[in-house]
Amino acid sequence: MPRESAKCLHDILQAADRILTFTAGCDLGRYSSDEMLQSAVERQFEIAGEALAQLVRHDPATAARITDHLRIISFRSILIHGYAEVDSRVVWDILSTKVDTLRAEVQRLLGESDR
Repeated sequence: MPRESAKCLHDILQAADRILTFTAGCDLGRYSSDEMLQSAVERQFEIAGEALAQLVRHDPATAARITDHLRIISFRSILIHGYAEVDSRVVWDILSTKVDTLRAEVQRLLGESDR
């Protein structure tokens, strides 16, 4: 795996880990009422989406092995450009249902690169 690809994957994994750390023991009510937490989580989603966009540019075959990679990149664009309309319930749903899968897929790809 090219070095740039591994860097992007590490950045995605780190962002996913931070999202899970920031929200450990949290529920939607707490998340929705904590603007600092929302900001921190959204920033990590932006980083993951940007790293994935870079991965698509220089290693599309690896990026395509990540479920919903284009939707993740689109979500990043919504967070950055449509920030005024971001619904904390949507972000919470994504972090509750999708981050573990993303994390597992990225770990698998990184594990394959170590072989």
